[in-house]
Amino acid sequence: MWPPESARSSVGWQLWLYRIERVLAVLLLVVATAVSLGAGGRDGHWWAITGAWVAVTTLWVLGTVVLAPARLRERPAFALLTFAGIVGLGSVLELRDLTYVIFMIYAFLAAMRLRPTWLAFGGLGVTSLLINTLGNGGPVHALRERPGIWITIIVVQTATIGGGGLLSAAVARQNEERRRMLDELAAAQAENEGLQRQLLSQAREAGVLDERHRLAQEIHDTLAQGFTGIITQLEAAALAKDEPAEWQRHLDSATALARENLTAARRSVRALHPEHLDSATLPDALAGVAARWSARTGVPATVTTTGAPRPLHPEIESTVLRVTQEALSNVDKHAAAGRVGVTLSYMDDDVTLDVRDDGAGFVPGPGPGFGLPGMRRRVQRLAGTLHVESEPGGGTAISAVLPAVPAPPEASA
Repeated sequence: MWPPESARSSVGWQLWLYRIERVLAVLLLVVATAVSLGAGGRDGHWWAITGAWVAVTTLWVLGTVVLAPARLRERPAFALLTFAGIVGLGSVLELRDLTYVIFMIYAFLAAMRLRPTWLAFGGLGVTSLLINTLGNGGPVHALRERPGIWITIIVVQTATIGGGGLLSAAVARQNEERRRMLDELAAAQAENEGLQRQLLSQAREAGVLDERHRLAQEIHDTLAQGFTGIITQLEAAALAKDEPAEWQRHLDSATALARENLTAARRSVRALHPEHLDSATLPDALAGVAARWSARTGVPATVTTTGAPRPLHPEIESTVLRVTQEALSNVDKHAAAGRVGVTLSYMDDDVTLDVRDDGAGFVPGPGPGFGLPGMRRRVQRLAGTLHVESEPGGGTAISAVLPAVPAPPEASA
């Protein structure tokens, strides 16, 4: 009934209650003895006998309540032994002087430590019977003379104290369960934050590898081929040095190729960092990318934002922007679309990017085409997913779903 010490909450008032309980028996015994001494009217012989009983009771309380280890006190057999000693010694003292009913009050607490519950209620009933009848001729006399009133008092007192003990035990269990759940929640949150940091760290490392791969592919596909063309044109110009017009044509071609390569190199350098996010929110950055893409390609592109926009982790926002740029680039290269729609959706736990066009479409499947593997790698390394829906003549829909990891304080400040 009474919550065991091993399961007691560390809430302030409960902690102090349990500490007071351990010394309350001694305190009540001291108070009862002091009141009896103050009342006077007792001779030395009476006090010698009573003092001996008080000493024995004090030793019993110290050994079974105050100094006993918590694990020992929680054992049902030891709790029953403690209760029997307190109620027996208290009854002897109360018979000698009714003042010691003050000490007998502690027997209620001792009874509430009994297990199982029915035994605790039995101990409460015995304590109530003795406290109320020892001063009225004893249990037998009191119950014989006025059974109705004494039984009513005992039943009501036992039920009230026992009910309070059950309620206290239930509250203690709830507090302990709440504390345990809060500890588990805090541990899970700390673990989740650690996993998020690890995930984003791995994403940065993967991003570096992806950028290296992209640059290597860019150099191979554009810069290296451009330099090859420049060398070819210069070699041809050297062979045509006796023909001014042909020499000038090859030289002009080499110059044009050099300018194109310079433009490509600058484009690759700019692609290393999403500068659009430096001074704009993600929705504004997407709108700017779409507007510039439309101006260059002549294809209308609209950007729609749903939900409440909020700062997300830079890795998340950068990935959304990169996927948008790559998807628009694919539309320009392959789709022959008449219009494009970009939708950015903020939800509680996710942020979703949808890019749809009404172009030629294709049959989705494994393969290196359309830049989809690169987009999928970008999204998956941040625990996201990328879905592609398309069919020949039916346009294409690309949907990227990423966790809505909030921006760290220093990033959102």
